[in-house]
Amino acid sequence: MKPSSFAYAKTRSLDETIGLLEQHRDEARIIAGGQSLMALLNLRLSAPKLLVDINGIAGLDGIALDGGDLKIGALVRHSAAQKSPLVARHAPLLALALPHVAHPAIRNRGTVGGSIALADPAAELPACLLALGGAVEIAGPGGMRTVAADDFFQGLYQTALGPDEVLTAIRLPAAGETTRVAFAELARRHGDFALVGLAASARAEGDRLEDLRLAFLSVALTPVRARRAETVLNGQRLGSLPVDEAVAALADDLDPDGDIHASREMKMHLAGVLLRRVAAQLERPVP
Repeated sequence: MKPSSFAYAKTRSLDETIGLLEQHRDEARIIAGGQSLMALLNLRLSAPKLLVDINGIAGLDGIALDGGDLKIGALVRHSAAQKSPLVARHAPLLALALPHVAHPAIRNRGTVGGSIALADPAAELPACLLALGGAVEIAGPGGMRTVAADDFFQGLYQTALGPDEVLTAIRLPAAGETTRVAFAELARRHGDFALVGLAASARAEGDRLEDLRLAFLSVALTPVRARRAETVLNGQRLGSLPVDEAVAALADDLDPDGDIHASREMKMHLAGVLLRRVAAQLERPVP
């Protein structure tokens, strides 16, 4: 299929972009990498009157340490983040997750900001942002604002972004010596969307696991924190984590719908399998 007719504008500044979004509101869509949007356009699941191309805006493609956070610009390509020494050192969870994102051709064009803004519940990066307790920087008519990951994802493809706002960067707490992270997913084929996935971050304080955050993907309309399982594992001794109890707690944390790929029961089983794998990863220090 071919997309519906639309106008196209390539902007050179945030002010210009926000002005167009204010003018056209829900009839405009931002395009960056376009790896998800073009498919939606071709299937006519999205039919904007205007595409606003933000690739000409300078300064949105950087990766840098900033005040104890790793700041990743919205236009950073997945492949650039995957190859970045700063990401490997200060956001090792992303380094673990990025090889699972689609295929190299997609990662070469797809952007970090685009993945977060689209908020596909089966995507890896939204779950990582949630697991790390990160935040999103947003530019709009009223200036800049920052929204915590816990408040950003609001429903299926729904976020805290307003129709006249632009996601400009994500911020992730920079990993330290006590940081522990883990990532695992199960898909029918490598590069497919995951049937279920799990991103995790924590600290190793002495021989105890602290500040654990577990974020599941592909089990709900948004990435989901497994808070009961977190409570079971937090403060427990490394090497003897009560994993069975944590897996049982997932019954209170998750309520996935079945689909053509896996029933609800299968997804719950896979969630438990992944929690066991992730718990084993958390036992080991980050390389």
